[in-house]
Amino acid sequence: MVETPVQARRRQRFDRSALRADLRAAVPDATAALVITAGVFAWLYARVSSGASMTLQVMPDLADADRYWMYWLCQAFGWSGLLWAWITVMLGLVRSSARPGWLRLPAARIERWHRTTSLTTIGLMSAHAALFFAELVRTDKDGLSWPGRLLTSFAEVFVPGVYSSGTGRIAILIGLLALYLAIPLGLAFYLRQTTGSRMWRALHRFVIVVYVLSVWHTLLYGTNVWYDGAFRTTVWLLQLPVAALLLARLLAPARPGERLHLRDAARRPGALPLAARLAGRSAAAATVVGLLVVAATGRDGGRTPGVTGAGLNVTQTQVWAGLAVLLAVIAVVAYRLRPAPRALASGTAPVASASESGAQPSGSGGEHEER
Repeated sequence: MVETPVQARRRQRFDRSALRADLRAAVPDATAALVITAGVFAWLYARVSSGASMTLQVMPDLADADRYWMYWLCQAFGWSGLLWAWITVMLGLVRSSARPGWLRLPAARIERWHRTTSLTTIGLMSAHAALFFAELVRTDKDGLSWPGRLLTSFAEVFVPGVYSSGTGRIAILIGLLALYLAIPLGLAFYLRQTTGSRMWRALHRFVIVVYVLSVWHTLLYGTNVWYDGAFRTTVWLLQLPVAALLLARLLAPARPGERLHLRDAARRPGALPLAARLAGRSAAAATVVGLLVVAATGRDGGRTPGVTGAGLNVTQTQVWAGLAVLLAVIAVVAYRLRPAPRALASGTAPVASASESGAQPSGSGGEHEER
């Protein structure tokens, strides 16, 4: 059966062939992630069995490692998911920054690694949530029937704002928002034929918010880093290269069109874009300084064993308000960068030229995309 032009346009709206190719390319990456997850699980299991796990100071009921193995596997996926999120964000920042001369890796290869690690990260985050759901169903502390425990556990794990116990009221809400934002923002690349290259690149930049939420979720709810100490400080220190690279990316982006030309009135952006770019650079610089202060002072927000700490200083209302602001900003960006009606009617989306995007020839046969 011959494919009609309308069917071809519908098929091209989501680039399934590119997604399938990236999924195949992600197999080695995902395999490495599973191996590391298994190693983390073995480490957590051994620490629980020996009684050395800091989690037991928070939840002593979990001391039976054999009985609660699913919970520890959930924790292992959470840690590997955070590690892969760190890797993919670093790759994305390297890809979108002006590359130094000593970096010999082709841009297309970095881009491909960034996409495959993004897919692996989404998978690890999903496994983390799924295992937590399975553990709640298994334990069933309320003694519900199977339909009741499935429905209750699903709501607590997958519906933002339903979980209502202790720190999880905020931590699980933040983690779920990170997961649900990661999926559309991470997969925006495969919709670029519909949205246009400018829009998908702009939307994909909000992935940094997903990463911040993931780190916040870990520091707030990760019982392995619940208390202050070297392990928690290490998690903070790992954010220093991310912040530094983000600052470098903002100061020296790969695309000439994103660079500030304050002395050239003809190339200087408008007042609002200029203010936004300056604010981004200032925020990244302040983050670098803040992380250095945390590392130097050791004041990393952890709790002290045996000492009653302060209560939560963030409410669900504040989190929802922040999400509303973020979604409003994303909607404005998407509206301003939407493809022209003529491009939509023809089934093609405008793609930035090489001179506008700062793209460099890669010889990758179309694989190269500029972020």
